[in-house]
Amino acid sequence: MKLLLRLGLAAALAVSAFSHAYLYVHGYQHIPMIGTSFLIQASVSFSLALLVAAGGPWWVEWSAAALAGGSLVAFVLSRTVGLFGFTERGWEPAPHAALSVIAEALCVALWAAAFVRWPRPSAAGLRTKASAAAP
Repeated sequence: MKLLLRLGLAAALAVSAFSHAYLYVHGYQHIPMIGTSFLIQASVSFSLALLVAAGGPWWVEWSAAALAGGSLVAFVLSRTVGLFGFTERGWEPAPHAALSVIAEALCVALWAAAFVRWPRPSAAGLRTKASAAAP
């Protein structure tokens, strides 16, 4: 993954992590299941952001995108049918709801841009070796 995309992905993930950690500390910790989910999301997001920024293996980037995508799905569920019996309306709590959605959508978009633009070296290497070995 190119350096700027990787750092952008890490930054977006860190913003999402900060927002979830802030909300956990400021009231969500008392909501059953949701509070724990926010704490886990923040912890894993911070960890993945550091690993992505440090140039970790390809699966770290995939994990980051999957976590961000899952957080977006959880946000939509919490605004529609509810999630673990928890529902919210609109963009509350402001501004963290909007910050999280923007950061997570950016994370997925940056991952997708990098995935489409630059194939993984290991996959390209396998194709090169396979075509070189063919008679």
